[in-house]
Amino acid sequence: MLKLQASLPLFRLRPRPSSPPPCGPRLPFVPICKRRMSTQAQPSFAPLPTAQSESDAGAAGYQFRLVSYNILAQVYVKSAFFPHSPSACLNPCSSIIHLWTVCFPSCLRNRWKTRSKAVLSELKSFEADLMCIQELDEYDTFYKKNMENSGYSSIYIQRSGDKRDGCGIFYKPKSMELVQKEVLHYNDLVEKYVHTDHVNSDTSNNSSPTEEASKKVDNNKHGDPNDPRFRLKRDCVGLLAAFKLNDPCDHILIMANTHIYWQVKWPEFSIILVLKMDPEWIDVKLAQAKYLLSRVTQFEKLISNKFNCKPSVMIAGDFNSTPGDKVYNYLVSANSDSTDEAPIKLRSLYAANGGEPEFTNCTPGFTGTLDYIFLSDGSSVKPTSLLRIPRGDSAEVQGGLPNFHHPSDHLPIGADFQVLGSEG
Repeated sequence: MLKLQASLPLFRLRPRPSSPPPCGPRLPFVPICKRRMSTQAQPSFAPLPTAQSESDAGAAGYQFRLVSYNILAQVYVKSAFFPHSPSACLNPCSSIIHLWTVCFPSCLRNRWKTRSKAVLSELKSFEADLMCIQELDEYDTFYKKNMENSGYSSIYIQRSGDKRDGCGIFYKPKSMELVQKEVLHYNDLVEKYVHTDHVNSDTSNNSSPTEEASKKVDNNKHGDPNDPRFRLKRDCVGLLAAFKLNDPCDHILIMANTHIYWQVKWPEFSIILVLKMDPEWIDVKLAQAKYLLSRVTQFEKLISNKFNCKPSVMIAGDFNSTPGDKVYNYLVSANSDSTDEAPIKLRSLYAANGGEPEFTNCTPGFTGTLDYIFLSDGSSVKPTSLLRIPRGDSAEVQGGLPNFHHPSDHLPIGADFQVLGSEG
């Protein structure tokens, strides 16, 4: 009965004096999400075993904290997409009566506010010096100013086309200085790779390659999936940034933040989001991964020459790829005997320190690891602690995300890092 009464409209109907209320005094209207968001999980960083031995040896240097997080763009927060999630986690109104009688249409215009505040609270709770955020929308209207009030500066790139979300990097000027940045548009692959074998170039008819290349393709919902121009124009983006750390040696850190393409399959008459990892588009993801590393390599050379240094390189984001698949294997291929070798040696942060998380994305339709932080080989930064990731039997992920503990369908990943050789 409490849930029923809590979902009544704001106005109170006066009971008849002759008949007392059948269920006791009426509770004031308080949206469920406001009463229960206090259960939001608090981040915990676990020290790595090697960190203690280095500290004992007197190698403690300048430290900073990095977090990467796909916060789930509000434009995708719909009950039809996440039927398993409590409605109060997705919308500010837990009562249909309240929605239609009191605050319509303001609830529809501002439906993102309550959840965005929960996301903002979580971002602040990390106490990070550097954050790579994916699926970031409402940047100009909400996050930029609110994060500035918490001591962060930021850079942002919105996805191409009519997409409303993008990638952002938030950083604390007291910890580091932004010295160079570049934006990454994967749509550039349309021109760069259209005549190569990076994507499926088979055609569905007998047209010649010239005739196929001359066809116009609608980038939104219609087009020939065998046409490289259609396949590659996915409107995905990324950011490249170089930071001068405020350590005694002014170490330069290159930070890349990206969100690799994902394809959704919708089963007929189903409202559940499933099969997030569509193997039919693995060639597009692989082409994006190769373009990412080629741009990172070029950016690293630019920074090395400009500042006469050897910068450390870190790449974070939602790669929509699971451990061991073609994209993941390519990103770490420089450490193997692969014939398709990456231009830069990378290692996964979590894999190199105990193993990849059991999952970073958790829904009934898909649960697996999609988010990573990669470090360059020979980097002058070394992790000293890892952000703990809940296990599958943890109460805070039961039933799938988002929920009252986590406002996104993804989990944040991160670590504390020590800059080697920066002791005072």
